Amino acid sequence: MIVAICSGGPIRELAMDRKVNRWIGVDRGAYYLIEHGIIPDVIVGDFDSVSEEEYASISEVVPHVELFQAEKDDTDTDLALMRALDFKPSEVLLTGATGGRLDHHEAALRSLYRMQMTYPHIQFKIIDPHNELQFLLPGRHQLTKTSHSYLSFFAYGESVCDVTLRGVKYETTDEKIDLATSRFTSNEIISDNAYITFSRGICLMIRSMD
Repeated sequence: MIVAICSGGPIRELAMDRKVNRWIGVDRGAYYLIEHGIIPDVIVGDFDSVSEEEYASISEVVPHVELFQAEKDDTDTDLALMRALDFKPSEVLLTGATGGRLDHHEAALRSLYRMQMTYPHIQFKIIDPHNELQFLLPGRHQLTKTSHSYLSFFAYGESVCDVTLRGVKYETTDEKIDLATSRFTSNEIISDNAYITFSRGICLMIRSMD
């Protein structure tokens, strides 16, 4: 089960061409989905970024509307991520969370980190038309070729230890990704059997295309 969440970031940052089983619209993201002919299964948020007329048009066609007060502890995206768990997903995609306001991007990244740590059996990703971001936990991770030609690795919170990369342009053996380094940026997969392994730390992997 793949669940996709559309937040209300700039429309140029949305990736709505993925094959998914369920859509959740967040605030103005719900309006974007309907504009593109996608009826979300659920919409959540305080809807302070849409007009009364836009909200009325959204709520008329969406089967489940969950309206929250603007003053709350969780962000609208946090509420959508928690709602996504009700569908028992194997993968959750979040779009509309990059570009625009940097504080929203950073908040979404931290929410994704928290969800990945809490629910390690589910794969969480932030996506836009040119990038995919996800957190990797210690272990071995297969790296498959996609339209995103470049992949980069960053330490998140603490150093990533014993990093071995195989099947990529720049291979490593038992190296460390420190918090302050950018040395693991812009690698490329060159083999069908590419992978990364590491023993400790949390690794932020970003896959990108030009």
